[in-house]
Amino acid sequence: MRLDIFLPFLRKAHKKFPLKEPGLPIRVVTNFVPRSLLSDHEKPKAGTLRRLLKKIGPSWLSSPVRRIIQTICFLLFLVFFFHTCWPYTARPVPNPNGWPSHYADDLLQKEWVQAELFLIIDPLVSISTAIAAKTWIWSLWWAIWIVGVCVFIPRGFCGYLCPLGTLIDMFDWAIGKRVDRFKIEKDGWWVHLKYYILFGCLVASLCGVLLTGFVAAIPIITRGMLMTLAPLQLGLAREWHQIPAINAGHIFSLVLFFAVLGLGLLRKRFWCRYVCPSGAVFSVFNFFRASERKVESTCINCNKCIEICPFDAIKADFTTRTADCTLCQTCGGVCPTHAIKFVNRGDKIDLKIENDPPTNETPLSRRGFFGAAASGSALFAGINRLSGANLGAVGYRNLPVRPPGSVPEKEFLQLCIRCGKCMKACPNDVLQPMGFKKQGLEGLWTPEVVANWAGCEPSCNICTQVCPTAAIRPIPMEEKRFVRLGLAEVNKQTCLPYAGKEACQLCVDECASAGYHAIEFERVHVEVDEGGAPLEDSGFVAPVVLADKCVGCGLCQTRCHVINVKEKKKLTWTAVEIFAGEGREDRLMNGSYKALREKERHQRKAEMNKRQQESGASGTYNVDFLDDSKNEETSNADGLPDFLKDIGGGSDNSEALPEGE
Repeated sequence: MRLDIFLPFLRKAHKKFPLKEPGLPIRVVTNFVPRSLLSDHEKPKAGTLRRLLKKIGPSWLSSPVRRIIQTICFLLFLVFFFHTCWPYTARPVPNPNGWPSHYADDLLQKEWVQAELFLIIDPLVSISTAIAAKTWIWSLWWAIWIVGVCVFIPRGFCGYLCPLGTLIDMFDWAIGKRVDRFKIEKDGWWVHLKYYILFGCLVASLCGVLLTGFVAAIPIITRGMLMTLAPLQLGLAREWHQIPAINAGHIFSLVLFFAVLGLGLLRKRFWCRYVCPSGAVFSVFNFFRASERKVESTCINCNKCIEICPFDAIKADFTTRTADCTLCQTCGGVCPTHAIKFVNRGDKIDLKIENDPPTNETPLSRRGFFGAAASGSALFAGINRLSGANLGAVGYRNLPVRPPGSVPEKEFLQLCIRCGKCMKACPNDVLQPMGFKKQGLEGLWTPEVVANWAGCEPSCNICTQVCPTAAIRPIPMEEKRFVRLGLAEVNKQTCLPYAGKEACQLCVDECASAGYHAIEFERVHVEVDEGGAPLEDSGFVAPVVLADKCVGCGLCQTRCHVINVKEKKKLTWTAVEIFAGEGREDRLMNGSYKALREKERHQRKAEMNKRQQESGASGTYNVDFLDDSKNEETSNADGLPDFLKDIGGGSDNSEALPEGE
């Protein structure tokens, strides 16, 4: 079994070094490409294609198949992130069921492949998350699949699929190779650092602290794109004022992202070679490899393979560090004697003598693993005691409002990998990454609803569809409308009608437009005549939140903040605000939110009937919270609900709000 897909070094035939038949991909290409573009192996003379590949770069000339696959995967990653997760291609359409779903429908139309594909095939994401949460997560099936593929193409994820590796290659080509000042020796204590980081992450996961988001390959590049290019896309495609402000968490993320790229100043692909714990997972499973790189006795010790290897997988004797080899086959294309082959693991035909010259390999250190375990335990202790979430020690007003479908907070922090995918897909940037203020390092970069900026769209469930670890449960639209993110509270000290300043019904109108009808009026500051009877039309009508109908979408808070605080400057802080906490939000690991509302409805009905019977009254109460006819307006002639006709099919406030809110 030969897996040669590299472009062989072009040379003349020699008795000692006979020419070998090229691999299957090369043979296929020669059958479809005009002969005028191909090389003449008899003279030998490079053809047009070979000369073009040489100009692009030596690795393209050596292994064009690998480079083409790398490029396709990198472009797919960009498409998933910047197109599939770009919510503003959605357009409101009439919905015969009376509830908008255009954001959700738009994602379904674009998502021919799961937008979170690269996140779910990073095995470290799935493995560490499952360990931290002490549960099976659905993306583990993908981890098993990719590890199974890499049995036949060892560390193929790193050599062919990983978009972070491709981005690092681009950085090394553009900047790294031009800066020699910071270059370090090839061998040192760092050569096995990725194993120690992996071990430390797993130890921390066992303790319930998830560090994957800080060090796993795909979360790093996904969050890096969110912090760097996503704001640029938003500003160019919409308006610059719609970009949310940055916090200390943003800055820390940018520093980490550019530090990963900047390691290329030390050595080419330093991160991939020595640091990346995702790569370490594949290196561990390389023990079960079915194929590997072999070197035949015709090797002349020219050193070209060592110089071009992007993963430092070739020993000083030119044999293979099997744990590090990705079968990228770049080395095969520069070997002047065609001594390198990629075959099944058991191939022993005419191989080079090992340890000639001596390799003096740096062994794995038990001290390093003990240090990693201690570091993981120390991080667990430090995060929980010094910068943890302190879930039971803070008031409900300091709790973050999480996305719809989020699991309970403890499990949420154990499942969320801080990749930022949900935030990229969220229309109007309702979801934004947390900084250090509320939950310290443990809550850093996790998504929270910032209702002062925007409210959760009734027609959107995208965040629930793109989460790779089910920290946000995947819920359909018919369930999403019943999910409570929090509960709106009106500050009667500052609310304009309650304060007796002026009439205002912004929150009531916004809630009705969204279709929830969870805020009603009560009359306050009513004047009375001499007989104590209220004067007609005196006082103000003020908002009252109906707790059984409010889902905490934050649209009311957004409108109050934008108009009364930002635009008219009548308030210093919004008078209606969404708060999470026990009894105010739904945080279920499983089950139906609609069924939960139904259960609450029956409980209220039973309590009302019981109180009525105790008071001696007759009849029964009928609480129809889930009766859509009582919560929605009748449809207009176009089939669009009346509550949408003034807002274009949904409560997308982005066009009308100043400052991008």
